[in-house]
Order: sequence, then structure tokens, then C-alpha cells
Amino acid sequence: MKRNILFLAGVLFLGFSLVIGSSMALAKSAQEIDVSVDVAIDQFRKDIKGGDEFLKSAKGILVLPNVVKAGFGIGGSCGEGTLRIGGKTVDYYKTAAASWGWLAGAQSVRVIIVFMQDGALEKFRASHGWEAGVDGNVTLVNIGASGTIDTTNIKDPIVGFVFGNKGLMADLSLTGTKYTKIVR
Repeated sequence: MKRNILFLAGVLFLGFSLVIGSSMALAKSAQEIDVSVDVAIDQFRKDIKGGDEFLKSAKGILVLPNVVKAGFGIGGSCGEGTLRIGGKTVDYYKTAAASWGWLAGAQSVRVIIVFMQDGALEKFRASHGWEAGVDGNVTLVNIGASGTIDTTNIKDPIVGFVFGNKGLMADLSLTGTKYTKIVR
């Protein structure tokens, strides 16, 4: 029995490593990332009423158009995206996180982190590996049934959105996720 459990754990770890490793090995070019970011922003503006006005008021927007989360008891996530200021890409970032607990499955999500204050954006950009929940708190916004953002009620310096889920997984927290600048 113990041998079967160890074998299963090894197979799951190997499978997870291959999924994460293959997505890292197939790193996209800067142009491919920019196109994916454009699509994610367009989808956000289309799906979320008030999203366009909200993004216009931002000091900076970190967009990760394809964050892959996978796990079975032990899991992780990874993805690449851009930081945009004034609608223009200023830096490229990768994200990575590990997790454990009651999780099973895989999904691909879009993550948009909006910096509403200059100080929060400056701290993020000066960091050499910014971690959500440690270096800055990200308020995760859940859009209600109306699909509308009430920009008058959002006063937090950093606001996050996770959308476009494909697959089932309960863990949608950004806490503990690390964002690191990369060169493309």
C-alpha cells in the first residue's frame, strides 16, 4: 500500500513538473505576449461593464493572459505577461506560485492586477520578486451577476481580477504568488 502511494505521488509530481516545465520551455516572444495581453484587455473591457473606465484610471496594469494552475494536493501556477503604463508595455513579468491542500485539477485563467496609486506601482517596479500578500496586498474583485464594476467603491491601492476560467479548481487566491521581471 505504501509503495503504491509513493508511486502515485511520484507519477503526479512528474506529470505536474512536465506541465509546468513545458509551459516554461515554450516561452513566448515579446510580440506573442503583447498580442495575448491585448486580447485579455479587450475581453475584460467587453465582459465587465465599467472595466474600460476603471482601467483608464489606473497608474499601471499587470496583465497575465494565460496563467496555468494545476495540482493534485500539491500544485502550482505559472504564466507570463506585461506591465503597461499609459497603454504601453514597459516591462515583461513571469508569475509563479506553489500551493497545497484540497485541490485537484487544472485551469487556465487571465489575471489583471491594477495599480491605482503611484506608490504601489513604484514599489512593485522596484522589487526583484514582488509577492502578493507580502510586498503588497491585492484586493481580489469578484464581479457580481450584473457584471459591473462600481469604480466609486474601489479605493484599494492594488486591485486584482481573475477571469476566463477553463476548468475547475477552488483555489483562486493571488496571495503568495510571486511576480518577477523578465527580459524579452
